[in-house]
Amino acid sequence: MNKIQELKYQSWAIFWTVVILILCNIKMPDSSRSGFFFEGFDKMVHLGFFYVLTIFLFYGKIRHQHNYSFRSLTIFKVILIGACLGGTIELLQWKIFTYRSAEWWDFGCDMLGVFMGVFSFVLLHKSNYNKP
Repeated sequence: MNKIQELKYQSWAIFWTVVILILCNIKMPDSSRSGFFFEGFDKMVHLGFFYVLTIFLFYGKIRHQHNYSFRSLTIFKVILIGACLGGTIELLQWKIFTYRSAEWWDFGCDMLGVFMGVFSFVLLHKSNYNKP
């Protein structure tokens, strides 16, 4: 199957990537006076964004394969995609969207979200295939 045709299975992941890029790079209003936001809210958002992205990437892979099996290379690719996207966002915030702050902690939370998604997938896979 052609690589371009395989992308149709990743439509949710592609859509979510665009959402992440937009929301992580737009200028946000001052939220220090709002009662909704709290210290660390930004880190929690990064974690959630990348957790959902990881789930969408695995979902697309499952739909493409028509089964729930996986290889270690798939997990490596998902982690690499998450790291590249997280790093790109921080570089964009550092060099282009200077009204946003680039932080190592944001990247760390991105990767934590990716690893949480990988853990969820592996745990679900183990429980799905190790039934008595």
